[in-house]
This record gives sequence, structure tokens and C-alpha cells, in this order.
Amino acid sequence: METPGLVVHGEAEPFSTALRSLVNNRLYSDVRFVVGQERQEVFAHRCLLACRCNFFQRLLDPEPGPGVPSPVVLSTVPAEAFLAVLEFLYTNSVKLHRRSVLEVLTAAVEYGLEELRELCLEFVVKVLDVELVCEALQVGVVGPRQVIPSVEGWASWPLISNLISLILLSDGCNLWPGTIAGALHSLHRDPQPGTAPPPHPRAHTPTPTDILLCPDPFSDPQEVLRTRSFLELSAPALLPLLRSDKLCVDEAELVRAARSWARVGAAVLERPVAEVAAPVVRELRLALLAPAELSALEEQNRQEPLIPVEQIVEAWKCHALRRGDAARGSSCRRRRGTLPREHHSFLDLPFK
Repeated sequence: METPGLVVHGEAEPFSTALRSLVNNRLYSDVRFVVGQERQEVFAHRCLLACRCNFFQRLLDPEPGPGVPSPVVLSTVPAEAFLAVLEFLYTNSVKLHRRSVLEVLTAAVEYGLEELRELCLEFVVKVLDVELVCEALQVGVVGPRQVIPSVEGWASWPLISNLISLILLSDGCNLWPGTIAGALHSLHRDPQPGTAPPPHPRAHTPTPTDILLCPDPFSDPQEVLRTRSFLELSAPALLPLLRSDKLCVDEAELVRAARSWARVGAAVLERPVAEVAAPVVRELRLALLAPAELSALEEQNRQEPLIPVEQIVEAWKCHALRRGDAARGSSCRRRRGTLPREHHSFLDLPFK
């Protein structure tokens, strides 16, 4: 009886290096791409792409005709991200950069490369900060919906989405997001509005690696609202945040943040502040403000229109009737970060 053969393996590194040398190499190339808005020319090898990725197998003609084949145009993917995809397909490894990882992630989803998608998510977790979170929210709005789902769909993404929520919906604890367990623990706490959160039992003492890879500059969620990345969010990316009951920022601070955001947009778009703010200010819960705050807001609104007058009138109506019925619904529902005020006792709306 013949003994079964034995599979033996040579060194992986020289093999990977040799294949990496073929990335965007005209040598033996039989397919040419034109990628990105810059229309950069990229060379590849159709047999390798087809056997590694179903997307390219469907895209590329297995038997190109005579003559010089026409280039394949992929205008929506930046050249740097496309070259990263090719590197992964050729070598099963990829060098990721913070500046382009979300574009690589988007391409991985579009091309059905699940393993590359997971590698991108793991990388994002290690370098997560305010700027990258805002970029991720923006990608979720303008890119494929399955890359970064809406705020409402966070529960289905136990890795990246939970860490994103830790930053933008942080309850103010001093958390080192070094472990997913710690992230899940923080998300499942549900402090009452205006109360201090319970201390967070860290899963482990942060090491220098934790500090370098997972810095903790987010102990004050209000600081997030002052960053350039937040101020440059589009209205569709900002709306899910303002609709959330879990936002750990007081309403007065949110009103100021909305005004600053609208001013930046007005300057860029050369449009009136009120026009830029219109899609988002309706999500501000003005009934949560005390009468003195509402009066000050009304005066400021006369000088620089931001909020529709009828929205302020509805908030005053809630105060006049001394009950929440006049503004029933989310417009007077407290958020996680809402600071207590005397009139909240007669709103008679449960915190959610």
C-alpha cells in the first residue's frame, strides 16, 4: 500500500517578497487599471486576481481579444487604497496606514474581501481617535452602508462600532479601550442623567503599548465637539448623533456645538448659518433648557438666526404648561448626559 504524500513548505518570506515585486509591475502584466480621480495607471495579472477574488473573476474577461486591451476604469477607489488591495491579493498581507485605512476598508467590502476587511477593522481599533471616528461616520454616510452602519445598528458590530460609541457616547469615565471586554462593559452601563457613572473596573493595568495604541483623551466628551473633525462632519453624519438618547453631553453644550458647526459650514458653502443648520437643529431638545437658558438662546437667535422661531415657541409652551405633553416625544426626552434642572421634574418623561 502506497503511503500518502506529505506536503512540505518552503520559506514564506521569499515567496511573499517575490510576489510583492509584481504589484503594479508592467512585467508580464496582462491587465491595466485606471483608478481614482487622478486616473493613475496600475498594472496587474488577471490570473492571480481572478483566482483570489470573485469580484475580479467576474470583472475580467478570461480571454482578452487581440491587440492592446482597453484599461479597466475604477474611478471610485483611490490609487493608494487600490494598491493596498493588490498587495493583499498578491501576498496575503498588507501595510496599512491611518490616512487611508478607511478607503482600503471600503474597497475590501466592495470587492468582497472579508479577510482584508477584518484586518482593516483590527488596525482601526489600534489607532482609533476622534479624527478617525469622524471619518468613519462620514464613510458610513457617503460610502457603502455595510462599512460603518448607522448609529442605530451599532449593536450588530461588537468590535469597531462599540469602540466608536465609547468615544462619541462616552460617559466620561477614564477608560483605556485596550480590551473589547472593557468596551462592552462600559457600553452596558446605564447611568441616570446628571449622575456620575460608577467606576470602571479595568480589565488590566494599561501597559505602555496600551497608552501608545489606545490613548485616552476622551474623558470629556465635550472636547470631541470642539475638534475640527467634528465641525467638518456633513449633516447626514451628524444627525444620528443628535438623535441619540445616549449622547453624554448636556443640551446647552449641544446647542453651542450646533452653532459652531453651522458657522463652519456656512463659511465653506457661502450660505446663511440658519440654512446650513436647518437639517440638524430640529434634533436639539430645547425643552430641556432652563427658562434663563432659553431666554438667552432666544436673544442670541435674534442676533444670529439658527433655530426656527416655532421650535423655540414649542419649548416655551412646555414650560408654560408645566408638563411634557406639549413637547411629547424626543424633543423633551433627557439624554444620558443631560444635567438636572428644576423643571425636569414636571416633564414626566422617562429616561431611555
